[in-house]
Order: sequence, then structure tokens, then C-alpha cells
Amino acid sequence: MTSLVPLPVVIPLLGAALTLMLARRPVAQRAISLTALTATLAVSSVLLVLTVTDGPQVVAVGGWAPPLGIVLIADKLAALMLVVSTAVTLCVLVYSIGQGAADGDEETPLSIYHPTYLALTAGVTNAFLSGDLFNLYVGFEVLLVASYVLLTLGSTENRIRAGTTYVVVSLLSSVIFLSALGLVYAATGTLNMAQLAGRFDELPDNLRLLLQGMLLLAFGIKAAVFPLGAWLPDSYPTAPAPVTAVFAGLLTKVGIYAVIRTETLLFPDGRIADVLLVISLLTMVVGILGAVAQSDIKRLLSFTLISHIGYMLFGVALATEAGLSGAIFYIAHHITIQTTLFLAAGLIERRGGTTALDRLGGLGKIAPVLSILFFIPALNLAGIPPFSGFLGKLGLLQAGVDESGPLVWAVVAGGVVTSLLTLYAIGRVWNLAFWRRPHPQMPTAEDEADGSTVLLPRLMIAPTFALVAFSVALTVVAGPLFGITSDAAADLLSRTPYIEAVFPDGAP
Repeated sequence: MTSLVPLPVVIPLLGAALTLMLARRPVAQRAISLTALTATLAVSSVLLVLTVTDGPQVVAVGGWAPPLGIVLIADKLAALMLVVSTAVTLCVLVYSIGQGAADGDEETPLSIYHPTYLALTAGVTNAFLSGDLFNLYVGFEVLLVASYVLLTLGSTENRIRAGTTYVVVSLLSSVIFLSALGLVYAATGTLNMAQLAGRFDELPDNLRLLLQGMLLLAFGIKAAVFPLGAWLPDSYPTAPAPVTAVFAGLLTKVGIYAVIRTETLLFPDGRIADVLLVISLLTMVVGILGAVAQSDIKRLLSFTLISHIGYMLFGVALATEAGLSGAIFYIAHHITIQTTLFLAAGLIERRGGTTALDRLGGLGKIAPVLSILFFIPALNLAGIPPFSGFLGKLGLLQAGVDESGPLVWAVVAGGVVTSLLTLYAIGRVWNLAFWRRPHPQMPTAEDEADGSTVLLPRLMIAPTFALVAFSVALTVVAGPLFGITSDAAADLLSRTPYIEAVFPDGAP
């Protein structure tokens, strides 16, 4: 069944090519995009089952055996990321189609949207499956080029300005990553990660530390960790709601995935664990303080996005099975929750005409369905029991308690404070946008009754509801899911399953 491994990359790429050729046929574009992502989700689900039952699935691209050729590897970590990310992108695509239909542009949409969206998906899946550092770089570049286009759709002044910042920061990250690749190849003669796992152990300590620092710097910019994430709150909120949602849910997590993969496979000695702990603490605290200070829902959610990246980095810094398992679980949870909240923010903007808290009010009475769609993931983000956000944070904090040490205890305390401040920030949104009396410019319940206001499109509500249900399902299946993440963490720490899957006879 290894032939399935390339399909999560190939299917979206073929879909992108077909939708580009059918630029003047929007109905066909939508049908192809939906079919491609549905097929990708099905294949990803099968791969997850195979990795759990049979171990890592490996394919040599073009029949070129490693290390000469590029390999794609689906292990438990990669397969889980594929399933969650593809489910999210499919729901966001349906949401964007519903938004286009409601805005009256379903017959004359931007013809580049569907090809670019599918190219973005291919870049994400390629990054998750890559067993080669250069191919990982290619995956990043594909998704980044696609994201440049999606971020500036409509060519408004704010989007162009935000897109310019995003491009400059992303190019800087790419230059650092590419420079690191050149140094890695010069030092080891290979970019195959399974082969590098052995060869890095033979390098001088100072050279290994330099390469580790460069890779972490490149991935840290992409993951928006402190102090490298200042670009995010100004870039994401300006994009259309579906684009913002998929960016918030996925792009930073690809950076964290790259950190997990390289830190466990290439740098297992934990030499900079203390540095990662400090960065995770600062990312949590500075991010959530920024969120508390915001008066716009999208910007507030952008800062909470940065803050909660700190939890994932905490699990990586612990470098224990419990820590990594909690980090992987939290990534799956956060992809779903953050995407859902940004979709809900898009519905709030559509219903209230803005996401500025000082101009909203009364949504709880005016739009009760929207209230539910925001309330459940908001509680989940804040870590209220029994939701998956609580379970993920509990797993990470428990892993920290088990390790002891003053710095670890400081991060545990920071995680608790961050969770409380997240609850405060979300509660403030609920109070101002949903609970208090309607703002004078807000539509009233009477307006809703007489039909003078615009109802929220069902094709936008349905995928948001589906993601809310998916987030609740993560809570229901938390036990089996933690079993998968624990097995994935054990495999990451041992490194043997990954290396032997690529080189059954031993790495050359």
C-alpha cells in the first residue's frame, strides 16, 4: 500500500492543474476542488490506519532508491497531520464556496482561487510527508507562494501592505533555511533525514549547534514563535475569512511540525532544551498579553494563535514521550479550533458588519446559532473541561511536572496563567459581542423577524458546524488519539522505526 503515500501531494496538484485549465468554468472548478480534497482526506485516513497497524509507509519518488532519490514517508505523526489538515482545508473550501455564493460572485469568481488553494494544500501535504530536507524546503516554498496569492486576493491597500510584510519575512526565513541546507550538505554530503540522523552524530559539537540554530531560526519564523512572530497579527486579519482561517489553522503548524521532526531525528541530545523552554514561556505570555490588549476579534485570535504555539514548543523542549505526545495532540486540537474560530469570526463580521468589539453587541439574541458556533470552540481554546483543549494542556503540564526543575516549573506556571488569560480574553469577546446590549448600529431581533437583515448563508454555517463537531469528536476519542500520539512520540524519540523504514539494511 506504499503507492498511496504520494497521493496526498499528487491529487491536489492534479486538481490545481485542472482548475487552472478550467478558469472560465467556475462550477467545474468547485466540483474538482471538492473532489480532490475529499479524495485526499480519504487517502490520508487510510494512511493513518496503515501507519498504526503496519508502521511507517515509504515510497521512493521516481523509483530512485534513497539516498539518491527523494523519499516520502508517512509515519504516525505525518499521517495524523495529513488527516487533520485535509479535513480542515475541505471544510474551509466549502465555507469559501458558500461565501462566494452569498456575495453573488459564484458565477464570476477569481479564477485563480481554486488552483492556488489546491497548490497550498499540496505544499502542506508535501511538507508533512517529506523525508528529505530539500523536499521539505520545496514544500514550504510551494505553500508560501500560494499563500502570497491568497493573502492579497482583491488587491486592497491593506492586503497589499500586509502581503508585502508577509513576503519579506517569509523570504528571510527561506533564505536562512536554504543557507542551512547548503551547510548541511557541505558537512554531510546528504539531505536525506534518515541518513542525516547518523551522520549528524559524527559532526563537531559547534557545527551541529550552528546547523541546529539556523534550522530553528528558519522554522521559528514560520511558526511565529517569540520574538519572530510580530508579523502575524498584521498579516492574517486582513485576508478574506476563509484564507485567514486556513492560514491560522495550518501554516504555523507546518513550522512546528518541522521543529518536531528535525529536533527529534537530527538533534536528539537536547542541548538547547533550556533555550526552547524560555522561548516557549515567552511565546505563551507575550502572545496572550497581546491578545488581552486587542479590541478586534481577528487580531485577538491572531495573538492567541501565537500564544498557544508556546504550548507545542514546550512539549518539544521537554523531549520526553509524554511531552511530545501532548504537543502532537495539541497541534491536532489547535489546527481544528483556531480554524473554527476564524470561520466564526468571518460569520460575526458578516452578521455584524465588523469584528471591532466596540461596535458589536447583542449577537447572542440576534444570531443564536452563531453564538453556539463561537462559544464551543472558544471554551475549547481556553481549556475548559472536558474539551480537547483542556486534555491537551493537562497532558503537557503533567509532562512538565514529571520533569521538575525551576525552569520547567516556570513554564508550567506560565501555561496555567496563559490558559486563564485566554479564558479572560475569550470571555471579553463573549461579553462585548454576544452578551451586552446591541450597539446602536447593530441589527435588532425585530429587524431579524421582519426579514430586513441578511441571514447567514447555510453553506457557510454548515462547514463551521462540521468543524465544531470535529473538535468535540477529538474530545470523545481523546483516549485512542492519545494512544496514537504516544506511539508517535515513542517512535520519534527512538528514531529507529523511521530510519529502518527508509534504510532496512542500515543507513549508508
